[in-house]
Amino acid sequence: MVRYVLRRLLQLIPVFLGATFLIYALVWALPGDPFAGKCGQTACPQSFVDVMTAKFNLNDNIFVQYFKYLGNLFTGDFGETFSGNNIGQMIGDSYPITVRLALIAVAIEAIIGVTAGIITGLRGNPFLDNLVLVVTLVLIALPVFVTGIVLQLVLGGDGLGLINASVSADPTIGELIIPGFVLGSLSMAYIARLTKTNIAENRRSDFVRTAIAKGQPRRRVVGIHLLRNSVLPVLTFLGTDIGALMGGAIVTEGVFNINGIGGLIFRGVSEKDGATVTGIVVLLVIVYLMVSLIVDLLYAVLDPRIRYD
Repeated sequence: MVRYVLRRLLQLIPVFLGATFLIYALVWALPGDPFAGKCGQTACPQSFVDVMTAKFNLNDNIFVQYFKYLGNLFTGDFGETFSGNNIGQMIGDSYPITVRLALIAVAIEAIIGVTAGIITGLRGNPFLDNLVLVVTLVLIALPVFVTGIVLQLVLGGDGLGLINASVSADPTIGELIIPGFVLGSLSMAYIARLTKTNIAENRRSDFVRTAIAKGQPRRRVVGIHLLRNSVLPVLTFLGTDIGALMGGAIVTEGVFNINGIGGLIFRGVSEKDGATVTGIVVLLVIVYLMVSLIVDLLYAVLDPRIRYD
């Protein structure tokens, strides 16, 4: 196992370098004036252009720029925006909120989605099957912002008055439950259908019939044999979804006025602030790579047939 982990960590290095270089090149090597619109309606003075060009190493070729940026990144320096704001500080203020939101979304989609999939996959009740099918189709068909606005209207001040339309600047876990549900609603529908399909398929497998023939209790057959083997595709989906939720929370954070990483990405793109976009996306790449490694290691825990030599 240790050898496998070390090998995977070494494999992550070229993936990290390739992904981050591609991001950096796409942001900074695009044609056009990087200072357009940075000084309002008038063109930026030459003194400002010269200072910013030197600050962001824009006179160097793209490879030199990238490795200088990477060197600063390894020291914890994410750089500064064109307006002089520290990107690391901005990420430090916003990222914990988005992490909490994403983890709540993953927990909600895992608990509700897996539970719905298990119940419908085991019982085969036509009413439950049709109910889960209709609910998941509705969640898949509705855009996330529509789900968020509907819940705001129903549960907010003009409706039941259970939640505030906007969360506070430093939201608590309770304030993030509804936004987390909205953020994870689409994935929750996919997880419910994926779990149901795997449960229904593995019910007819030889290892389940053997466990039943040995007289093992139904709870052990379902929990140890059936569920552990059926949850592997769900675990893969959840692992990749964590990074996607943190990077794709722009709409949800906008609907509930959450000061998270999604707002930083949106402002960075709209203001053409390449330093901010690059720093955030590089951080998301690291999250993706580490989560994928953790998911691979969990395979061996859930399925004893998987061994890493």
